[in-house]
Amino acid sequence: MARGKVQMRRIENPVHRQVTFCKRRMGLLKKAKELSVLCDADIGVMVFSPHGKVYELATNGNMQGLIERYKGSNTEAHGESSEQNKPEVIQQEVLLLRQEIDLLQKGLRYMYGENDINHMNLNELQTLESNLEIWVHNIRYTKMQIISREIEMLKTKEGILKAANDILQERIIEQSGILDTSSNMMMPQFPFQRTMESDYYF
Repeated sequence: MARGKVQMRRIENPVHRQVTFCKRRMGLLKKAKELSVLCDADIGVMVFSPHGKVYELATNGNMQGLIERYKGSNTEAHGESSEQNKPEVIQQEVLLLRQEIDLLQKGLRYMYGENDINHMNLNELQTLESNLEIWVHNIRYTKMQIISREIEMLKTKEGILKAANDILQERIIEQSGILDTSSNMMMPQFPFQRTMESDYYF
């Protein structure tokens, strides 16, 4: 009896999903071993189950050795391609920088009235407009940062002055209390008695 075509979508039944995972995992590892034997190839396979369990196969050595080998070959290939493309990249960067410098110098001349802005084409005007918008945005952003820092500094100074003022007020109050106590202690107190014979006090 012919088998029906398997639809490539997630199996909803967890039991069927686990059974299919085990069967296909074993088939994948078997095919990897066969390919390694038949073609004398070094193969590394790593599979993570839905529960996080890892299954791996390294046909020659161990998985860590194959990973290090892959990293080394990938780095060398990337380095060679980078070295080959480096002169072209540098030339392109130099050309773009020259164009940008020329455009900025032309824009500055127009801004200072040295040349007529009508001689600029549409692309140059749009680029100059974009650069001006970026400059204005950066200037405003930098200005707001400076203002924010100055406000924070003023708030800090205000707090320091307030704390110093509170300390001075406390010292003044303490000194006033000490002076009042000293004045009361220095005032003489005489007992006065009035006699029956006269109106004088003794």
